[in-house]
Amino acid sequence: MQNRRRWNIKKCSIVLCAALILYVFVLSSGYRNYEIDGLIRNSRPEKVWEYVADFNKMRVLNPTIINFKILSDHGHAHDWRYTVEYNERLSHWPYWLNTITAKYVVTKSLPDANPVFFSISSKHESCFFKGIYCLHAISEFFFKPDGSNTYANEKIKYQCPPLLGSVCRRELEFQRRAVMHNLTHIFSKPTAQ
Repeated sequence: MQNRRRWNIKKCSIVLCAALILYVFVLSSGYRNYEIDGLIRNSRPEKVWEYVADFNKMRVLNPTIINFKILSDHGHAHDWRYTVEYNERLSHWPYWLNTITAKYVVTKSLPDANPVFFSISSKHESCFFKGIYCLHAISEFFFKPDGSNTYANEKIKYQCPPLLGSVCRRELEFQRRAVMHNLTHIFSKPTAQ
């Protein structure tokens, strides 16, 4: 009887230690920061902002997005909000498909405001394993005039399991660089403006 009790305590201790290690090194997800900026030549900030705010165009900008559906949409020209659910394949592991729900707030300054600003803020929830494990990200994307060009700046706070830090960073960098590159390419065409 004594040996069986010790064995149960030992098994419980091993399971608890394994669960704690799994939580600390894989599941606990603190926030990390990432920032990217770029100059989109010969463009007006409002046009670039409108292009990025339209999620139909996001499939052109971000090559990892496969499909999407708009869940809700309301607001007006200076404060527009929508919720979208989209699926994407990871760029460095294309066999992995995840579902993301994002809430967007698309704002611009009133006509007489100075300085003029255009922004898109969003909150993303990326779920894996059919929604069992979810990570969050917060993005602030700003557009402002820089002479005859548009200066674009995006700041992102994102969660990532500690052991997958470099994988998350590579994925984020791939996607955000692709968006900035594609924006620059699209607006370098004379018909885009």
